[in-house]
Amino acid sequence: MTDRYASFVQTGAGRALVKRLGLPDPPRLRRHTPGDPLVPGPVLLGSSAGGRIAEPAGKILTAAGVELADPVAAHDADRRFAALVYDASGITDSAGLRQLYDFFHPQARSLLPSGRVIVLGTPPAECGSPREATAQRALEGLTRSIGKEFGLGVTAQLVYVTREGDAGTPVSLESTLRFLLSGRSAYVSGQVVRVGTGSAVAPADWDRPLSGQVVLVTGAARGIGAALAKVLARDGAQVVALDIPAAGDELAAVANEIGGSAVQLDLTAPDAPARLAEHLASRHGRVDVVVHNAGITRDKTLGRMDADRWDSVIDVNLSSQERINDVLLERDLIPAGGRIVSVSSIAGIAGNRGQTNYATSKAGVIGLVDSLSPVLRERGISLNAVAPGFIETRLTARIPLTIREAGRRMNSMAQGGLPVDVAETIGWLSWPASGAVSGNVVRVCGQSLLGA
Repeated sequence: MTDRYASFVQTGAGRALVKRLGLPDPPRLRRHTPGDPLVPGPVLLGSSAGGRIAEPAGKILTAAGVELADPVAAHDADRRFAALVYDASGITDSAGLRQLYDFFHPQARSLLPSGRVIVLGTPPAECGSPREATAQRALEGLTRSIGKEFGLGVTAQLVYVTREGDAGTPVSLESTLRFLLSGRSAYVSGQVVRVGTGSAVAPADWDRPLSGQVVLVTGAARGIGAALAKVLARDGAQVVALDIPAAGDELAAVANEIGGSAVQLDLTAPDAPARLAEHLASRHGRVDVVVHNAGITRDKTLGRMDADRWDSVIDVNLSSQERINDVLLERDLIPAGGRIVSVSSIAGIAGNRGQTNYATSKAGVIGLVDSLSPVLRERGISLNAVAPGFIETRLTARIPLTIREAGRRMNSMAQGGLPVDVAETIGWLSWPASGAVSGNVVRVCGQSLLGA
């Protein structure tokens, strides 16, 4: 689906009109291409007094070939940076928040287009005093506001890094820094990511971080699912693409394109989890990553919704995930180091008129992450979810024009996202190097104005 308005504003006449009338100005976003450098320029790394994360973060960036700017360069009004990374973990009370102003105020106009802002902090629950927890919680307001202020496709994120265990080592933080700095995170902004404990294995090649992994993608025949299959295969995975028999031709085309395999299966069938488990066991002996992407909509306001619409959406979008997880875990087909990633939706956070069934199912996915991730952590398996906002697909193309345009413009990027944006985010959560990232729900919504 083409965003004609976004294309128009890139023309000379369009830019003049946008400036004169104050219309939304969708920037060109920097997206990932294999072989790209991690960032297109130097990174300015700063730290609060007593910060504990700047040193390992600096080592990660240097090893990744990133040029760390001399702090003196920060005072050069003509110097431009690809990213600003600030370790705020040393801030222990509200007075210390002034350090944030001192770092970011002079740099508010120093970022290149599609620049990145990352603030590193301590989870409030791990803070040593109420005052420290208060100050660390305040960081969310800073990053979300920066994401709305800086413009030009700039994204801003807060990363809480645990004090416990091995998460202070570079490898545990590396995958998150690499994702958030790169073009993979083009449509992710205003998010809070928690890096905890867990096994993290750095890949031999960061351009193929899923090399050797067996990955199951449900709902893979079209849209986000097809983009997922392609991105995961590009990153080295052996992809098992699954969809309903009615989508068999499209599914086969996707599987053939990426050199993967296709499984035609209705996930609502009573024997579907067992049949899927038997297929994975016989063909691969395991599944390293399970991506629950399959989903449907059956929209009606609640007062006019028949029971079949309610039941089918809950069954496909939520209950089928629970049933598949139960069987795969019971049969030990997901090994230690495995990953489960579920697709939720911004509707599950903010709700949506005419989608009570859909919003309920997608909020349930978030509940699944909250309740099951601590249990799976004991088995060395991570569980996360992504919550897409307005993504340009055939489904959103059917939305009435005025509602569609509102969905596109009501975010910090003033445009809809692409299926690849969701795929890249799921790819990061699937990496073996992302083992310390679990229990997160990451919105892929361009920092939508809807919801939290």
